[in-house]
Amino acid sequence: MADFNDYKGVWVFCEQRQGKLMSTDFELVSEARKLADELGCEVTGLLLGDNVDGIAKELGGYGADKVMVCDSPLLKDYTTDAYAKVVCDMVNEYKPEVLLIGATNIGRDLGPRCAARLHTGLTADATHLDIDTAKYVLKMTRPAFGGHLMATIICPRFRPQMSTVRPGVMKKAPFDQAKADACQIVKPAFELAASDIKTEVLSVEKAAEKLVDLIGADVIVSVGRGISKDVNKGIELAEQLAAALGGGVVGASRAVTDAGWMSADHQVGQTGKTVHPKIYVALGISGAIQHTAGMQDSECIIAVNKNESAPIFGVADYGIVGDLFKVVPELIKQVEAAKAAE
Repeated sequence: MADFNDYKGVWVFCEQRQGKLMSTDFELVSEARKLADELGCEVTGLLLGDNVDGIAKELGGYGADKVMVCDSPLLKDYTTDAYAKVVCDMVNEYKPEVLLIGATNIGRDLGPRCAARLHTGLTADATHLDIDTAKYVLKMTRPAFGGHLMATIICPRFRPQMSTVRPGVMKKAPFDQAKADACQIVKPAFELAASDIKTEVLSVEKAAEKLVDLIGADVIVSVGRGISKDVNKGIELAEQLAAALGGGVVGASRAVTDAGWMSADHQVGQTGKTVHPKIYVALGISGAIQHTAGMQDSECIIAVNKNESAPIFGVADYGIVGDLFKVVPELIKQVEAAKAAE
């Protein structure tokens, strides 16, 4: 059991890829700022890479008091061995009480390895974080039992309290240039040799396909099993409605991606992406909790479903009962007419 008096501060592992910070970093730093204010401590970003000093200050604009930059050619490309060693060495030396990691492909690989080495717990894929002000412990909430309930997990006996956090669920704070300028950049000493790394990255190849950016979209039109009557026509209508609403993107339920009608990067929900756009339109989606868990925080939800008792209407701000193949063309017509009249 750790001596809690030795542990202080909220840390965020800040992921960069090829010298560019990920949007998840800004979400986590913004959330860490709230947690640190309740705990009365500092927010520290932990940034690993090669020649990444120039991007560190940006983290201060979202709430980081300081950024620890571990710079080495051996950290240019992510490898589990190198990153886990440096992160664990930094945690053991500086002892943060909370360590947050984005639940990206890298974060989901790095988090468990670090937790095991640090002999602490890890809550995976958290969707909400809060402080128990009576006990000053981190409450980490995530979907459980197939999304049928939300479980709140605490780590009362060990430090740091660790969680990987699902991208897109935390709201990014407005950027503050004054805070960015005031952010302290620290370059701590650390040891890392080629012999510590058991894998070698020969090259990094980008996929040729263009992936849809659901998390950053203001308008999302998603399709569900209701398009099965004419899949191609259903997707085409969703694309037309998304375009009419102002350059939106098309999402999908798990049923659609499992059937192979759309690729997995379009999937919204517990096993897909969590989104909170300004407008979310659900076409032919029943509204299973696994799906609604990923979109219920949208500012405005519009549902179209021919089943008037579909659960999606329980979270929708506006509901239309009807055949989407008849309703959507009329919606497109009305939206375009309204824009033309402006």
